[in-house]
Amino acid sequence: MVFNKKILVFMTILTSTIYIIWRTVRTLPFEFGLFSLFCGLFLLVVEIMGFFEMIVHFQQLSNPLTLGETPEIEVEEYPDVDIFISTYNEPRDLLFKTINGCLNMDYPDKSKIHIYLCDDGNRDEMGVLAAELGVTHLVRDTHRHAKAGNLNHAMANTTSPYIVTFDADMIPRRHFLMRTIPYFVKDKKIGFIQTPQTFYNPDLFQYNLYSEKSTPNEQDYFYRDVQVMRNRSNSVIYGGTNTILSREALEAAGGFFVGVITEDFATGMQIQSKGFQCYAIDEGLAVGMAPEDLKSLITQRRRWARGCIQTGRKINLLFVKGLTWAQKVSYLTSITYWLSPFKQLAYVMAPILYALFNVIVVRTSILEVAIFWLPMYLFNNYTLKKLSGGIRNTRLTNVYEMILFPSLLIPVFMELIGVSMTTFKVTRKDSGQKFEAVNRRYKFQTILPHLVFAILSLLAIIVSVRQTFLTGTPAYIIIIFWVTLNFYNLTMSIFFMLGRRSYRRYERFSAEIDCIVRFDDRIMRTKTYDISEAGLSVEFNFPEWIPSDRPVEIELRSEFYTANLDAQIMNVFPVGDKWRFGFDVEAKTLPDQQAYLQIIYDREHSLPKYIVENYGSITDWVHNIQSRFAKQALFSRRLPRLNIQKSVMTDQGYAVTVCDFNYDYITVAFDNKQLALSEPVSVNSPNSAVDDLSAGEKSAQVIPEKLRLLETGFVMECERVDLHLPGMVAYQLINRDDIISQPSFRTLLATWINHFDQVVDERTLYQKKIDHYLEQPF
Repeated sequence: MVFNKKILVFMTILTSTIYIIWRTVRTLPFEFGLFSLFCGLFLLVVEIMGFFEMIVHFQQLSNPLTLGETPEIEVEEYPDVDIFISTYNEPRDLLFKTINGCLNMDYPDKSKIHIYLCDDGNRDEMGVLAAELGVTHLVRDTHRHAKAGNLNHAMANTTSPYIVTFDADMIPRRHFLMRTIPYFVKDKKIGFIQTPQTFYNPDLFQYNLYSEKSTPNEQDYFYRDVQVMRNRSNSVIYGGTNTILSREALEAAGGFFVGVITEDFATGMQIQSKGFQCYAIDEGLAVGMAPEDLKSLITQRRRWARGCIQTGRKINLLFVKGLTWAQKVSYLTSITYWLSPFKQLAYVMAPILYALFNVIVVRTSILEVAIFWLPMYLFNNYTLKKLSGGIRNTRLTNVYEMILFPSLLIPVFMELIGVSMTTFKVTRKDSGQKFEAVNRRYKFQTILPHLVFAILSLLAIIVSVRQTFLTGTPAYIIIIFWVTLNFYNLTMSIFFMLGRRSYRRYERFSAEIDCIVRFDDRIMRTKTYDISEAGLSVEFNFPEWIPSDRPVEIELRSEFYTANLDAQIMNVFPVGDKWRFGFDVEAKTLPDQQAYLQIIYDREHSLPKYIVENYGSITDWVHNIQSRFAKQALFSRRLPRLNIQKSVMTDQGYAVTVCDFNYDYITVAFDNKQLALSEPVSVNSPNSAVDDLSAGEKSAQVIPEKLRLLETGFVMECERVDLHLPGMVAYQLINRDDIISQPSFRTLLATWINHFDQVVDERTLYQKKIDHYLEQPF
């Protein structure tokens, strides 16, 4: 397998090298003026930059180094560990979940786990929270050096040989320490181990592009592939959270690096320069919250881009002592990656300049493109798909970079010329941010560049198609293909910027957890279908009666946790041959709340880890359009509604048709067609349809206020309600409690359900016969 990867990488590098040589010596437009030459050189430079990144990237991907199985150590060998949870202005409920996760981490001797809430906001409510949960609240007098200063202050007030850093939203799983600490015990020269940043909510790329069921989180490729491939060159990037660090290594590096806005990037580099080996693993051991609004995402990416460039310049990357050239080159690609806005600008503008303004950027022929460009393009796409293991492909990379490039272009340029960003801006993490009103001016400013480029690209396609027919030359086919790819990326960027409405404050996760529903003297066992902090849903094979007018009790049991909840039913609806019941829930006690949060978050989450097979550009584009016009299905019924359509006798000796039933109410249609009125009437109703009838007709025509239905030993006492139902009359089931308490009533309902299924089958069969007959030739 490794051999095949190496062959694939070799062929990709070979075809790319041939392409770059051809581009350099054959395609620059020297004879078409200075502007054309400038544009041609600009495009060539960004392609050479991409070529350099590709070589390093694919070489590392083709031969990764993994840590292997967690070593076994004796119980007494487990050392003391300090847990640093960094916070500045994050909400209490977010930090409650993170601290709760830390408290539930497994360890042979839990007295060796020391949890510190490192509060740089110096908030009283954080002190109350820390005291409530039994952890230490650390504050400082100043806020100098932002997050790095906060962590250094925590270091100065703690002593454990190992430190774990968590951002405020990152909830560790129970085996976090047991999975990582033994490596440090066996190898004292390990500086840090970086675990992936995984997220329980769809990131903004997944959510806004309706791809939360088809593509992984945008950061998955970096943490599950790119980071692991950097093990061999010992250039793993410290991500700032979900990381275990050796105090010895940190002290050798001078603590957490200050003076840059990406202290984590710089700190990891300094640790490695002191001779410590650092590793990344691809197993998610903590889960957090991805930014849920556009402004927070763009602020985060601007900080990352400017911080990486700033760090490289401040520490003088190429000449820093202690790093090998392999490490320096690897880190250099991490910095040049953030120059992608310039690449996207060149790729978008080059074909537009030629098609609309006749500016030659690449001097070539279609034959040369087929010989030099096409093999490189195909090998690059195929190699990325194969080496990433289905986590990333070229299409997604181009879409992500196109989305961000207008927002990053000027900040990256400013950082390159030395105008540095010095203020550390915390990425906002708040479950309520997605419901806040969008700043329309900001949204318009971010979407405008994509709209302009999309319009220009569409015009370029129209002009190129026209010129192809007018001139009869195939040269414009290259431009059509190029601009069409750009147009797809631009329209996906516009879809992203348009956003998507959110309906829930808290994310719901698919999860099958043992569940017991209790009310009165009844106990019902089932499994959850999905769960969230505010609610859950369960599925039953039968349309059970669960009271909707008062709370019920729900008990959840997982392998490690049991939580007791008060639950109020919110909706019921059929799904296939099952019935799904949705509940709002609230924990009974603080321990129940803590256990329930762990049931939700201490588990493998349900978002995709790999790209769905055969999910390409056209499928994605069409899916986005359809999803934006689809109506959101909202359910408000709190009792199961059953279609019955069965004739039932009354105590008066005539039959009525029971139309539907939901435990509280029953609708009927009277067999006498004259009684099938669109509105209920009675003899006491003035100006009704009854007034024009004879006394005998009135007697037959009156819709009774009360009705007694007789069915297989049951007497259903019904009282008419004032509901306007065309062709039907609604009655309330007065003796509901007496009836549903009898076990045989379930048998009656099952009979009714089977009867309706038979009616539907017969009607379907009849319709098929009619259709078949009508299709016959006469």
